[in-house]
Amino acid sequence: MKGRKSLQERKTKGSLFIVSAPSGTGKTTLCRKLVLSVPNLHFSVSFTTRDPRPGEIPDTDYTFISRNEFLSMIEKGEFLEWAEVHGALYGTSRKRIEDSLNKGFDVLLDIDTQGAAQIRKANQEGVYIFILPPTMQVLQQRLEQRKTDSKEQVKERLRKAVLEIKSYSLYDYVIINDKIDVAFKQLEAIVISHHVSTGMINPAWIEERFK
Repeated sequence: MKGRKSLQERKTKGSLFIVSAPSGTGKTTLCRKLVLSVPNLHFSVSFTTRDPRPGEIPDTDYTFISRNEFLSMIEKGEFLEWAEVHGALYGTSRKRIEDSLNKGFDVLLDIDTQGAAQIRKANQEGVYIFILPPTMQVLQQRLEQRKTDSKEQVKERLRKAVLEIKSYSLYDYVIINDKIDVAFKQLEAIVISHHVSTGMINPAWIEERFK
């Protein structure tokens, strides 16, 4: 616990980690493992208009709201980013992110390339990470094996994946998820190395201890 407190004292503010990947790449699994592994890292819960999938918990996996409620939030400027994906709307609450960062917590944001591009355009500071499947053939197998989509939906996700992958250069890091354990170690290493970067040092912390 002492080490965790020391890390919090060194930081002036939390950091935002933005993770994107084509559907079926394993992004959600990697992000969940990361939150369990890294202290003081909070998972950002997005708003969505789609129906919950089997096993999903409201306000843990997503905050599920109506389309009208979502559109009202857009008008009020309450989203840091939002996008329409496969007919459903997804958005990140600006207030939720800012509140966590200002309290010194890191935030993990699992969003698609549209949302990440909006955040980049707004000059939001963050660490941008893109996760790739080893091949399109493997991605297709993973989508088919999870049995949550029809054949037409799988085909649409693969078509969209080709477009999303072209956005990889907008990110700071690219991880190829061939083996989940290896990909997780790489993702964890990115977060840990960011924590010890010069920009994460609170000048007051240095001044107090090294007069």
